[in-house]
Amino acid sequence: MAICRGHLLAAAAAVVLYFAAADPNDELCLTRLSESLEDPTRKLQNWSKATFANPCQGFNSFLQGATCNNGRIYKLSLPNLSLKGTISPFLSNCTNLQALDLSSNQIAGDIPADLQYLVNLAVLNLSSNRLAGAIPPQLALCAYLNVIDLHDNRLSGAIPQQLGLLVRLAVFDVSSNELSGPIPPTLGNRTGNLARFNASSYLGNKGLYGYPLPPMKSRGLSVLAIVGIGLGSGFLSLVLSFTAVCIWLRFTDKKLADEDEGKISQLMPDY
Repeated sequence: MAICRGHLLAAAAAVVLYFAAADPNDELCLTRLSESLEDPTRKLQNWSKATFANPCQGFNSFLQGATCNNGRIYKLSLPNLSLKGTISPFLSNCTNLQALDLSSNQIAGDIPADLQYLVNLAVLNLSSNRLAGAIPPQLALCAYLNVIDLHDNRLSGAIPQQLGLLVRLAVFDVSSNELSGPIPPTLGNRTGNLARFNASSYLGNKGLYGYPLPPMKSRGLSVLAIVGIGLGSGFLSLVLSFTAVCIWLRFTDKKLADEDEGKISQLMPDY
């Protein structure tokens, strides 16, 4: 009986410890993310240090937008909350995170390359924000990524060709940014069993070109432009030629006039 009672007490103590102690990585992740984000409309309920110390109770969480699994944060969904600020690189401390949705806010700054340490990440949705800078090629290290949605931001530079190595990638959208350069063939022309992405994934980037986008009109001269240039060049050549002929004729007439005057002078008697 005493042995059973001892086992029960040990089990109870383990349960209390399990619910009371938060993972220090998750606590740091949430604390720094809260510090980097601005919540002007105060929609983030229970986002406080007290909650960060114990964000999960088994599979449940009282932290708005957070979902837990085995006492760890595995999903953060904070769309359309008018959030400002930046994305903290310490977000990578939530190492069990599988889905991150910060879409439809006003978050600025760049996409931290530290997100590469979220090795379990399957969904990344940062669309409809004010993010700028380059798309970090390190995202290719998140081998389980199934969704990358970065549309409607201010991202610039080239699309990293390394992202084409993500064999699980089924949704890819970088439309309505300021990207430039060629679309990597590993993303634009996928073969085999890999998911294919149509032109809508890339539209709205003036400097971006390549399949599956239609040919860029600005990268070549149209037929009308070529005809116009040809006509203009021909007209200019005609004007120059006509001017040269006029000058030559005038010079020739003057020379002949001088010669005739000289002959007449020789024929005139001396007085």
